[in-house]
Amino acid sequence: MIYPRVIENLIEQLTRLPGIGRRSAERMVFFLLNAPMDSSQRLAQGIIDLREKLRFCRICNNFTETELCSVCMDPARDNGVICVVETPKDVIAIEKTGSFHGQYFVLLGTIAPSEGRGPDDIDLNKLIRRVEDSAGGIHEIVLATDADLEGELTALHLIKALQPYALKVSRIGVGLPAGGSVEFADISTLTMSFNARRDVAPPKEVCAASIH
Repeated sequence: MIYPRVIENLIEQLTRLPGIGRRSAERMVFFLLNAPMDSSQRLAQGIIDLREKLRFCRICNNFTETELCSVCMDPARDNGVICVVETPKDVIAIEKTGSFHGQYFVLLGTIAPSEGRGPDDIDLNKLIRRVEDSAGGIHEIVLATDADLEGELTALHLIKALQPYALKVSRIGVGLPAGGSVEFADISTLTMSFNARRDVAPPKEVCAASIH
């Protein structure tokens, strides 16, 4: 059957969404056709608001509708510990565990040479400036990148970049399987990973003392 162009166009747009095939897209279109007009208008407005109102937090790159996200504005959070993740979705996953009470920094990507993404494609300079501006207030960086190749490469690069600074660098891992994604890990697994995080780089003064 050949649909009117307006229906075919919406089906085509919906199939661009992850996990949506043509049959699923057709069902969505006909559901919208049978739904009240205000329901379709709310959906359309929600999509517009998503693109126009959502932004990245000025401090940590997390999702927010204001200049700062809810975590950065929370005075009860521990400002001395920063958890570094790949995407804002990872922040949401970790927050659900209730096991981490520090601050976050979202890289907005990973290092993946096979896909043409290098160190310049993650927001590392912003993280370094945050460490420097804290004047020693930040004492631990927790690396919570995924346990796949890209996540491990990114973690190694971060460890090297943070070596000159007097802070502890730790890595989650216990409980998170090789190749596992932080976003899709269950709450108990993420909680165990945080509670059993391991040091991967001691503070700078500890390194210097061990040389003499």
